[in-house]
Amino acid sequence: MSQLTFDEAAVRSLEATYMSPDVVAQRGRVLDLLVPAVGERILDVGVGPGLLARDVARLVGETGRMVGLDNAPAMVAAAAQRLSDLPQAQVLQGDAGRLDFPDAAFDAAVSTQVYEYVPDMPQALGELHRVLRPGGRALILDTDWRSIVWHSSDPARMDRVLACWDAHLADPHLPARLGPLLRQAGFEVRRVEIVPMLSPRWQPASYAGGMMRSIHNFVRANGGRFGLSSDEIEAWRLDQDALIARDEFFFSLNRYAFLATR
Repeated sequence: MSQLTFDEAAVRSLEATYMSPDVVAQRGRVLDLLVPAVGERILDVGVGPGLLARDVARLVGETGRMVGLDNAPAMVAAAAQRLSDLPQAQVLQGDAGRLDFPDAAFDAAVSTQVYEYVPDMPQALGELHRVLRPGGRALILDTDWRSIVWHSSDPARMDRVLACWDAHLADPHLPARLGPLLRQAGFEVRRVEIVPMLSPRWQPASYAGGMMRSIHNFVRANGGRFGLSSDEIEAWRLDQDALIARDEFFFSLNRYAFLATR
């Protein structure tokens, strides 16, 4: 399985996608569900460039604590810079499957688009359960890539491209089994809801626009392992360009937010 490489260029690309209106709206919904309160201790597992973490840190205030964790050094550097003016925020390099914190260290935890990359989910959720205080809450948001509706003039080719893209994840369909996994780890699932990423028309500054760039780059580098020729990959991209030019672009993908308590 080929993983995405989160170097400085990838961080800049991800930041641009995360600042698009639909992802900003998603971040707002995550905050609505998490409800960070003044004085709370909150862990962000997979902090990325730190946009959500900054909002959380401001909400818990100087009497609270916000710790961001990521295993990519470029992400840790970007998040640390973004949070550098907030003394209640800290960013650390670490592994979602092995949380180097004491038991009951946090009131809440949040993780968006991270656990689908984690191969041992029982271990990761066991660790999350351990570091939350009794009654503490976890907000987890991940994508099931089976939910995608993406218009193409060649649906079979689109399926082959997306099958290649799925290979960069440990589980591209994690939400379908996340509820049972949370319960097995000792959590009580309080709420589950869909957070759609919808682009009924082309918008370059959107989640769909960011995904088109990321998928194209990944498939160009890895498509040969899945029987995709360079000509076929370029035909996929040119088809999307033609649909955009004719105002026939359509993209929809569901993310699933799980709110659970320890």
